Amino acid sequence: MEKEVAEKSNNKLYTQDREISWLKFNKRVLEEAEDKMAPLLERLKFVSIFMTNLDEFYMIRVGRLNDLNKIKVEVRNDKSNLTPGEQLEAIFEKTQKLIKERDAVYCDIDEQLRKYGIYNLKFNELDKNEKKYIENYFKNRIQPILSPMIIDNQHPFPHLANKQLYVLTTLKGDQGTKGIKVGIIPVPESLPSVIYIEDPESFIKIDEVRFIRIEEIIQGYSQNMFGQYQAEEKTVIAVTRNADLNLNEEIEEDDGEDYRHFMKKLLKKRGRLLPVRLEVMGELSADQTRFMTKKLDITEKQIFQSILPIKLSHAFELAEKISVEKKLLLCDRVFESQYPSSFTKDKKIRITDQIKNKDALLHYPYEQMEPFISLLKESASDPNVLCIKITVYRLALRSKIAEQLCEAAENGKEVHVLMELKARFDEQNNIAWAERLEDAGCNVIYGLEDFKVHSKICLITRNDGGSINYITQVGTGNYNEKTATLYSDYSLMTANTEIGKDANEFFKNMMISNPYGIYNRLWVAPNSLKNNIIIAIDEEINKVKAGKSGMVVMKANSLTERSIMDKLSEASQAGVEINLIIRGICCILPGIDGYTENIQVFSLVGRFLEHHRVYMFGQGDDRKIYISSADLMTRNLTRRVEIACPILDYQLRKKIENTLEVILSDNVKLRQLRKDGNYIRVTGDSGSRINAQEIFIEEARALLTEINSDYIPEGFAPDINEFLRKIRSLFTRKS
Repeated sequence: MEKEVAEKSNNKLYTQDREISWLKFNKRVLEEAEDKMAPLLERLKFVSIFMTNLDEFYMIRVGRLNDLNKIKVEVRNDKSNLTPGEQLEAIFEKTQKLIKERDAVYCDIDEQLRKYGIYNLKFNELDKNEKKYIENYFKNRIQPILSPMIIDNQHPFPHLANKQLYVLTTLKGDQGTKGIKVGIIPVPESLPSVIYIEDPESFIKIDEVRFIRIEEIIQGYSQNMFGQYQAEEKTVIAVTRNADLNLNEEIEEDDGEDYRHFMKKLLKKRGRLLPVRLEVMGELSADQTRFMTKKLDITEKQIFQSILPIKLSHAFELAEKISVEKKLLLCDRVFESQYPSSFTKDKKIRITDQIKNKDALLHYPYEQMEPFISLLKESASDPNVLCIKITVYRLALRSKIAEQLCEAAENGKEVHVLMELKARFDEQNNIAWAERLEDAGCNVIYGLEDFKVHSKICLITRNDGGSINYITQVGTGNYNEKTATLYSDYSLMTANTEIGKDANEFFKNMMISNPYGIYNRLWVAPNSLKNNIIIAIDEEINKVKAGKSGMVVMKANSLTERSIMDKLSEASQAGVEINLIIRGICCILPGIDGYTENIQVFSLVGRFLEHHRVYMFGQGDDRKIYISSADLMTRNLTRRVEIACPILDYQLRKKIENTLEVILSDNVKLRQLRKDGNYIRVTGDSGSRINAQEIFIEEARALLTEINSDYIPEGFAPDINEFLRKIRSLFTRKS
């Protein structure tokens, strides 16, 4: 018993708190905005991404901790040994520091943008003609839909919607300081977030972009909106509310209504959950602070004041307002995904036949999703196709994939769609698509009661001359055409019979709500994925014990699962070489003597969001390579239905190995985690700048030439290892 207690105490030595690790990840995002080598508008986008990330973190993680803290749950975290209250204290303290850093970065970017004629104007910066233009806009477009409110004994405090902007003022009447009241003006969400100055009479230089935020206009004209009261101490605020709906509790109270209707009703509750944060653009007075903490039932530590606009959505539209010449200076160079070189564009040769001939692996965003969409389009009208089955977690608003599924159903094909309505913040879109798919004749089911179905798998069943055959697609990312141009993901398409049979068995199990199926080739959570990862690590440990070398390489978004971390520590102690590429949360600390000295942890934050999950065990021809929908998190491995699929084709295995090799060679965007929990940038010794994502862009372009362009020396053999090595050397720029 004493030994067990000692081991539990010791394993905290090489782990860190999940929430603090996440904040360090978001700091790395902010560091991209600080990068002086990056174009200014790209830096501004990273400030916006940092803020959006923080919004979701507070809505979900802080919301959950806040609930636990309010009911005085004293359970301690298994990585940091902190209670929910202690975690919140640490989060609030670190957030305040990040806010100050964010403000400094934003001010620098804003100042630099002004040198290029891009002005985010304050109300008092408007010139005479601009003020006239804005005043006219305010009177005709804004003022008619405003609803100023006075808060006093006769006017109770209103519900402040999650993340909506409000102008908060202190009101004073003729009696001076007697009878102080509070005024609130909701900023209508139906209005555009910014107003661009387009008045021809204004003195705007050619190619200048001058705009003012809508809340700045309302704040500027708020002085006389409250009748006999004058508005003073004006600030802009936004409340962040807990958005972590406890679905299991709600389901227990459900009266048996249709699940889609139940989810619609449940989503309405999200906007009324408890506040967890108050953002302020400007500064709250002492009276306003006391008033807001009391009304929102929060502490002063949950109030975050800054000079930065609370919303920066305009960061993504400014590029469309400037000239081509300025785009070259202020934006990343234009990149378009390439049609994959592994497929011919000859329309006479079907995608279906090409996949039956050879496995294919698409690498988003460098390669297009088009071949998979074409596969669905062919299947929708192919008389040999009997059935299409697919899991859906997130779809684009205008989804070609969903439209092809509808077309297949309308053509009389049997189409089964497992639609996960609990995909956080995409619930409404999924509900809308579920209704559209059902109307088209698809059989739509809504996941499992106790598990989110996060798998990305599509099965096409064919009858080829009396023989049942399968084409299976397995991916690391969603069936979303928009994110496929922004996220790095893999999509495997294979006619392998064993994988197809496993996929067919998987969908049978999903139809009868059985998450514990047994499969030959696929690793499926919650039943076997975690255990198979642990077994694969054990095999590497046994190799080392037998005098051979052992290796584990894993790439994922997050690592939080205690049993996986403990097994990696055991492997490290045995002498297994371990490289982890974890973009976001990483709770294991490398380099701890006696525990993790053979573990290295890296994080890549760049132009595209690194999203593919790859698990590799061993070396050479004996190496196992799996791509997966699952991160190394407790929720993914125990509370979700996830899939990991083996890569069997030799060239596709080499393609994945090359991807990870290039990432680990990056000395521009890559960071390495130190044992103290902080990250440092990886720098190269050769003097060459190796930016992995830029190399992948060039590889996709070069591969498209099918080894007959200027990229390839005369007589160069098309061996993929040598080819990719040559491409890499050609596109590493000298610093």
